[in-house]
Amino acid sequence: MSTSVLTEVSGDVTTVTINRPESLNALNESTFEAIGTAVTEAAANSRAFILTGNERSFSSGADLQGGLERQDGIDLDGANRIIASILDLPIPTIAAVSGPAAGIGCSLALACDYLVMSEKSYLMLPFTKIGLMPDGGSTALVAASAGRHRALRMALTGEKLQAADALDWGLASEVVPAGSHLARAEEVAAVFAQGPTRALTASKRAINRASLAEIDSSFGREVEGQDALRASKDFAEGVAAFLEKRAPGFTGE
Repeated sequence: MSTSVLTEVSGDVTTVTINRPESLNALNESTFEAIGTAVTEAAANSRAFILTGNERSFSSGADLQGGLERQDGIDLDGANRIIASILDLPIPTIAAVSGPAAGIGCSLALACDYLVMSEKSYLMLPFTKIGLMPDGGSTALVAASAGRHRALRMALTGEKLQAADALDWGLASEVVPAGSHLARAEEVAAVFAQGPTRALTASKRAINRASLAEIDSSFGREVEGQDALRASKDFAEGVAAFLEKRAPGFTGE
């Protein structure tokens, strides 16, 4: 397995750690593939699953250092399948977030059943800042928990949503003191792992189907929209501005 993802199995709990600290845990295709492998193995071997990063960052989103050749090195269809596999995992899933959970990293966190956030962490959908739209299922995941206008606020402004506000909006399960997010996630996972797995699975599936009935359609709309936006002049300018650390000059083209 790629060293960009670390997997630890302790008893009935699998913990997957995104391990690209040099890029604030930015995600590329190999990282997603490693997460997907870990999800598959956890489905067979564990009764609870934790996804986390490090103290500085859960994930800053897709890796833009590759420039324009393939939007941030990610096959979006493949990433969506892995996010869907987290939603469908037949055991409870917990995200332990410190620092940013941004872009498609935000989607990964929101795909989990239970979201523990450090008080110093935040969620962010910064896609429009580089001329793109939210993806990874976030157009459905945010709206399902926070409602239409709050989803639009996150998508259109690209602002940081601090942990306390994420809890207030229904996007987080709980907020804990800085440095304790993983320990708290482990406590939650231990309770789930000792619980009635079949009942927990039936409960999460029923709620996900009721609240995320459009998730597959959302994946499709996002892929179609991103494909068109990747060909735009605004996306080229957005990535160039990001890499050059300057403000973009969008023209609407």
